[in-house]
Amino acid sequence: MIRTRGVGSTGISVTELGFGSSTFGNLYRPIADQAARAAVDLAVESGIGFYDTAPFYGFGLSERRLGDSLRGREGMVVSSKVGRLLVADASLDTGVMRDGFVSPMPFRPVYDYSYDGILRSHAASLQRLGLARIDLLLVHDIGRANHGDANTLYWEQLTRGGGFRALEQLRDDGTIAGFGLGVNEAAVCLDALNETRLDVVLLAGRYTLLEQDALDAFLPACEAQRVSVLVGGPYNSGILATGTKGGGPLHYNYDLAPPQIVERVRRIEAVADAHGVPLAAAALQFPLSHPAVACVLPGLAGAEQVERTLELYRTAIPTGFWRDLRQAGLLRADAPAPDMTVAG
Repeated sequence: MIRTRGVGSTGISVTELGFGSSTFGNLYRPIADQAARAAVDLAVESGIGFYDTAPFYGFGLSERRLGDSLRGREGMVVSSKVGRLLVADASLDTGVMRDGFVSPMPFRPVYDYSYDGILRSHAASLQRLGLARIDLLLVHDIGRANHGDANTLYWEQLTRGGGFRALEQLRDDGTIAGFGLGVNEAAVCLDALNETRLDVVLLAGRYTLLEQDALDAFLPACEAQRVSVLVGGPYNSGILATGTKGGGPLHYNYDLAPPQIVERVRRIEAVADAHGVPLAAAALQFPLSHPAVACVLPGLAGAEQVERTLELYRTAIPTGFWRDLRQAGLLRADAPAPDMTVAG
């Protein structure tokens, strides 16, 4: 059984193990429609009740596949994202990788965080999903880490341009249960918390077995304001899933892993091996110990990955593993871990 946790003040709950469907957009490699459907079938049968997607994932392909797989099922919680509109473009070469996706969809993404852009994005996502409701809407990839100096313009669209106002309107009239951000950086989340009442933040790759800087300001702020955190990228782009022993290229933060990261993972691996703990199980389970975290959200491409992820979620991890990580300086003393107290 997969436990559920409440999301902010929305009144809805999500399973603490969710389903990230960026893979359904053919992220880095194509997958078949049947593989996507089989993955969702097994996930639903196994008790996974929360599914995340975005217009950007395969330029609409992920939303189409996820909606086709979920349509007619009761009780599923769905999140999608806003901040990009998809514009038809017959000149695109859909046979090459674009922004990491090998997608046949002839659309190019255009950033738009304005009032009108948010409402148009939500309406278009409903059409692609073929669902009557999106429960959670997340502002996608806002922040300087993604936009650089252009973030000033997009932040103005989201604030003075009415983007947040559109999301508040959708929440107030009950069209969505709640809204928040879907980002890879914590700093912009703190800015957003000063602008509007968020319900949820999907933070990818920044609170993991490798990184715990989110404990400094972001997670305490979420606790104080009753904002639930969905932890995406629990494997830090794969290095915590594969470990360092496979011989292939090691990826971290959407790029090749730098030497210092590889060495840190090797040290964590050594502790895991000493306790007979799969590294990926520790990476998947670690974020769930924090009280602000409602869900961990790995990307899943097929039924085999779903089955393996369920095994990792259910793997028993001895308390001594977490203790030894702390003693080796590989886990912050104030990071909650299963069955362990934290330093005050």
